[in-house]
Amino acid sequence: TILAVHQQLSALASPQSRVVDTRQHLELRVAETAAAHEGSELPAPATWGGFRLVPEAFEFWQHRADRLHDRFRYTPSSAGRWQIERLAP
Repeated sequence: TILAVHQQLSALASPQSRVVDTRQHLELRVAETAAAHEGSELPAPATWGGFRLVPEAFEFWQHRADRLHDRFRYTPSSAGRWQIERLAP
């Protein structure tokens, strides 16, 4: 969406946590960044980092007063589907 692209441009153009003189300075940096990357995919800011987590399974449970909680494990299976197993509480 247009909002998401503008958010990406703002993140890319922002000298995050540094003092800036005016809002207009930030807006000019966003406009310059948009012009520099027009027609191409926006890169992630060089200062960004992180980790990619690839879970082996997800587990969900819902509390029940009798302690027989509903508990399910989802694990990826072939063809992009999920195998769902009920687990004892």
